[in-house]
Amino acid sequence: MPLVNIRLARRELPTTAAQKAALIAGVTQLMQQVLDKRPDSVTVIIDEVDPENWGQGGEPVTVIRQRSKGPAQA
Repeated sequence: MPLVNIRLARRELPTTAAQKAALIAGVTQLMQQVLDKRPDSVTVIIDEVDPENWGQGGEPVTVIRQRSKGPAQA
């Protein structure tokens, strides 16, 4: 039984239920096409990670996102 775990960074604009359903369907189809797995045997788990719980390049992602937004608008 294939188990696919997708981790998404939680964003200001949340991932919708429809987007998650599309991910699950798409990954299941890909497993069927590439690895010849039966769709009913594929399990897909989506984890959403809060931005304060991960980092990249030695910085918390909250800092990276803030910097990418640029200076605050007056």
